[in-house]
Amino acid sequence: MHPTPAEILATVCFVLAVLHTFAVKRFAQWAHHYPPGSIPENLLHFLAETEVVFGLWAAALFAGLAVVGGSLHKAIDYIESLSANYNEPKFVLVVMVVAATRPVVLLAEKILTGISRLIPLAEGLAFYIAALAIGPLLGSLITEPAAMTLLAILLKRRYFDQGISGRLAYATLGLLFVNVSIGGTLTHFAAPPVLMVATPWSWDTAFMLSHFGWRAALSTVVSTLLIVAVFRAELARVEPYVSQRAAVPAWLTALHVIFLALVVFFSHHPDIFFGVFMLFLGLTTATREYQDPLKLKEGLLVGFFLAGLVTLGSLQEYWLRPLITNLSGSLLFYGTTALTAITDNAALTYLGSRVEGITDDLKYALVAGAVTGGGLSVIANAPNPAGVGILQSSRAFGEGGISPLGLLGGALLPTLVAIIFFWWI
Repeated sequence: MHPTPAEILATVCFVLAVLHTFAVKRFAQWAHHYPPGSIPENLLHFLAETEVVFGLWAAALFAGLAVVGGSLHKAIDYIESLSANYNEPKFVLVVMVVAATRPVVLLAEKILTGISRLIPLAEGLAFYIAALAIGPLLGSLITEPAAMTLLAILLKRRYFDQGISGRLAYATLGLLFVNVSIGGTLTHFAAPPVLMVATPWSWDTAFMLSHFGWRAALSTVVSTLLIVAVFRAELARVEPYVSQRAAVPAWLTALHVIFLALVVFFSHHPDIFFGVFMLFLGLTTATREYQDPLKLKEGLLVGFFLAGLVTLGSLQEYWLRPLITNLSGSLLFYGTTALTAITDNAALTYLGSRVEGITDDLKYALVAGAVTGGGLSVIANAPNPAGVGILQSSRAFGEGGISPLGLLGGALLPTLVAIIFFWWI
């Protein structure tokens, strides 16, 4: 490896950003040492927001590139060279806001409630199984970011805000992240790591169903049932949820579904889906009585997080590429699974798609490892920050918010189940 000064700087910023994500709870604790509303208190709370971490260090990289390159134009040229790579953060921002509206959430809740009524268990257990075993598979149709947004909202209302224990909260969070990561693999257009390779490797939906889809479906069901078995007593005690939201006209729900479908259909064309989004904002303004406040702040923070990850991650190829290409078979699968804990899984598959002569077995190992490890950290899979943005304030996680180590611990069991289905079977 012969990294350039810019690549070395990017790696330093990337490492510091990863360390920062593990320190967010400490920043939140320090904030309480200062008077409420003071500048130090507000600044430390800002630094404790997981979603701003990679954006902040990407800004530091931008400044550093201007210094290293000896010109502001060098830094600007680098950012502009990533224009196409910023499509995903833009898409996640838009689809998260559209999917989090009252009509769409109520529709998803009705569907999952209908499924849960077919399960002969207490409501708290039945809805949990439906949401976490079946819900993530919807991501193969509406995309993983949309599925993550919907499921996080529903789980927050029904479980995270109902006084569940910290152990159950982190087990549920890890299960959600892992199942969403693998649940989008039934098609070739919904999961970010699959999107990166689908065209260059000619993978279509039929291929995904036969090689990944059935494994994903079985894994989500088995993982969910295992968590339910461990926390059965606590889940059974969860109070039945009664929605306080007014009913939404069927025509308005249909319009929201159409707008969501248009955003997904034009997901690779940001100029078009942003136009669709502007029209959608007009609709929500005109139908304000049937709407909850739009999650614009949450969507912007998640988009900022992902844009920062793209900015920092695009200069890591010099060490990631030889690492990927020098592994084979099982080592590639397990190595990729582990690497997702410290870098976005789509970045790993993107690098793999650019390696010439890679065999079909290695292609499968790379993508299977990438989706299997997608729940190990906030940065492992693009939709994860959306889930964190919604669930961060849940009282189950306390004032410090979601702990990276807590998430890692909660994701271990479903990750092991995914390993069994994607590699051992």
